Amino acid sequence: MSVKKGDILDERKRHPDSCGLVVKIMGGGQGFEKVVCCDHDLTEADVVAQMGSPLGRKKGELPLAVILDEKKLFPDSCGLRVMVMDGGAGFKEIRCCGHSLTLSSIQELEFGQLRGAAPPAGTGQQGTA
Repeated sequence: MSVKKGDILDERKRHPDSCGLVVKIMGGGQGFEKVVCCDHDLTEADVVAQMGSPLGRKKGELPLAVILDEKKLFPDSCGLRVMVMDGGAGFKEIRCCGHSLTLSSIQELEFGQLRGAAPPAGTGQQGTA
């Protein structure tokens, strides 16, 4: 079983009474097995073309817009990276390449990550305009 970059898994596709976890595949995924949330197993059967309505989705400890990165904990893995888009109150784990991704593998997105290094102190204009 595998997923590919751009796939969206929506728990509500097969489990409308769930917390409504939605994750987007950001990379990797050849070794993807399942996502466990609200005691449901989400597989490639839960891939949707676009995210459904946000109404009634329950957020939990899993913050939105964070990335779970398999490479962070398991360098020898396929490198599955997913972004949490909504829901997640019942999130337990993501199984990929025999590994378990949980809240401990969160890599928060920060604005500075996409930019180059900060300019050295004392260069450019300083003060208020």
